[in-house]
Amino acid sequence: MAQFNAILGYSSPATAIAPPTTHAREQLLHHRFCKAKPSSFKELRSSRTSVGAAAKSQVVKAVLYKDVEISDTKKVDGLRGKLDKVVLAYSGGLDTSVVVPWLRENYGCDVVCFTADLGQGASELEGLEEKAKASGASQLVVKDLKEEFVRDYVFPCLRAGAIYERKYLLGTAIARPIIAKAMVDIANEVGADAVSHGCTGKGNDQVRFELSFFALNPKLNVVAPWREWDITGREDAIEYAKKHNVPVPVTKKSIYSRDRNLWHITHEGDVLEDPAHEPKKDMYMLTADPEDAPNQAEYVEVGFELGFPVSVNGKRLSPGKLVAELNEIGGRHGIGRVDLVEDRIVGLKSRGVYETPGGTILFTAARDLETLTLDRETLQLKDTLALKYAELVYAGKWFDPLRESLDSFMEKISATTTGSVTLKLYKGNAIVTGRKSPYSLYREDIASFDTGEIYNHADAVGFIRLYGLPMRIRAMMEQGI
Repeated sequence: MAQFNAILGYSSPATAIAPPTTHAREQLLHHRFCKAKPSSFKELRSSRTSVGAAAKSQVVKAVLYKDVEISDTKKVDGLRGKLDKVVLAYSGGLDTSVVVPWLRENYGCDVVCFTADLGQGASELEGLEEKAKASGASQLVVKDLKEEFVRDYVFPCLRAGAIYERKYLLGTAIARPIIAKAMVDIANEVGADAVSHGCTGKGNDQVRFELSFFALNPKLNVVAPWREWDITGREDAIEYAKKHNVPVPVTKKSIYSRDRNLWHITHEGDVLEDPAHEPKKDMYMLTADPEDAPNQAEYVEVGFELGFPVSVNGKRLSPGKLVAELNEIGGRHGIGRVDLVEDRIVGLKSRGVYETPGGTILFTAARDLETLTLDRETLQLKDTLALKYAELVYAGKWFDPLRESLDSFMEKISATTTGSVTLKLYKGNAIVTGRKSPYSLYREDIASFDTGEIYNHADAVGFIRLYGLPMRIRAMMEQGI
């Protein structure tokens, strides 16, 4: 027993830390030497350079008690370790509902669920607190972030012209950084030592959440259950939920993975996993089938200031209300459906179907207005940088200095992107019919075919000779002239 106490660092009964019971000693040794973290062994190795037995004893003692609480208190290790309090990104869907009991079981922690209201709809929030607590959470925190989401995240992407792989308006990718930021803020408020998400190990969102956590608070532990547990798919998760009496709104017969916010809704899974399979008509939620859309076209005017939308049909609206208004208008005309096979961050391809009615109208209008207010070289450079901007947002690097620097560029060149665009909405199409701006670089008096003081047709002769000189010289060389 004396030798055992010596290993634990006890020199006498007068030691400040009271010796544990036999059972606790066994738990402590098993945890430290069978389940220790690499950092613990590193600390043990470094202790060898200390001078004196007393110093060694104190280092060993610190290592042994770093992660383990061996007392009669209620805080005990879970199956995989010990955390005090975890803030979980919670939607009430399958992926996050099963996480709550799993965290409690495996980390012995208090779980605080967080839900961001990004405009996913009242039905998505209804009964969420009861469901979270029924799953084992201590509390649910809900924050209304709709206006901040559109103003500070969606509209900068719109101004940048950020579209991923030609089609995707980044509805889910834009939402993750604002959720992650709110989670970090709540973790600081409630004193949590970890954050968690219900993202699968094959998806993009795990990367987006965790890169944001790293950027905002690198001290927080991150728990990703879908990368740790034995659940291999959604069917397994449903069985786990039933076993733990967790209510989930899915069945094995029809499973769609959906993510909805004020900007869009995405559909994945089920028949969509076959890229050759046409989506079912009843899958869509925000847009009418273009075939069933009104036979009468509708005109809508969108006003912009400094590259940001500010009004619809002459009525100024807040960012959130503006997007909501255009969603309703565009939705009834079947605007904004996209069926896309995309390249995920993790390297595989996936198929998703997106509905972004208001966003499609805004992107169409914004790009057209820029044809009036930006010159050729600026427009070309902006389009080039927009690809990188979209890639950074898609990959979860919202808080990366490069994305922020690109945003400064976009803000600067959009200083004159003010004006309005009129669009004709008809059976899935958003067609620009007119645009105007007080900063327009288009001059009717110059663009006219009539000769004027500023533009003389005869001036084109010298311009063409100089502009085509490199081609002429090459042709002369090839023909021996």
